[in-house]
Amino acid sequence: MPRVAYSEEDRAHIRQDLIAAGLELMAKNGIQRTTVEQIYKKVGISRTFFYSFFPTKEDLIVETLYLQQPKIIAYVKSLMDDSTLSWQEAVRKFLYTCCYGEENGIAVLTVEEQQLIFRHLSPESYRVFREKQLRLFGQILEAFGIKADKSRIDLFTNLSLMVMVVRRAIPDTLPLFVPEAADETAAFQINMIVEALERLKE
Repeated sequence: MPRVAYSEEDRAHIRQDLIAAGLELMAKNGIQRTTVEQIYKKVGISRTFFYSFFPTKEDLIVETLYLQQPKIIAYVKSLMDDSTLSWQEAVRKFLYTCCYGEENGIAVLTVEEQQLIFRHLSPESYRVFREKQLRLFGQILEAFGIKADKSRIDLFTNLSLMVMVVRRAIPDTLPLFVPEAADETAAFQINMIVEALERLKE
């Protein structure tokens, strides 16, 4: 006999399970290739019940991005604490891991996905998103040992996201770029970011 009622505690657990399942699938398969059906089936609920938690897939995507933020901070701190890595190697490894997020369990938005989510965010949700983004990139800079004022955070955010987005966009979204040089381009950009960050650290 199907359940007809869930306690608030049950609903809170199911909501968290949906976010966790969404992050796992999106990090592995990409956000665009992950469907709502895959997510609610993984959790074991119905399509109708899923939409009682999240009106759209985009609402869930934003929550998955929030969920992975503490994991990203923990990862960068672990790299900084790794005595086998130099500072430059740790920063480079972090940026490389994020740049190739789909290979490393990190969900990274493509240009199209960013545009789609932006269109669905309310002004308040967008404000919250920006606040959380600012906090995330500020914490990353601080983990690197760099003073995180707003201008530095803004620049680091753009530089980091640029290399991730461009690498993912070649060749589908950016067909005039040379796909054979995509990885080399990403490596070059990452090295430039590391050099810039090292100057800030000094």
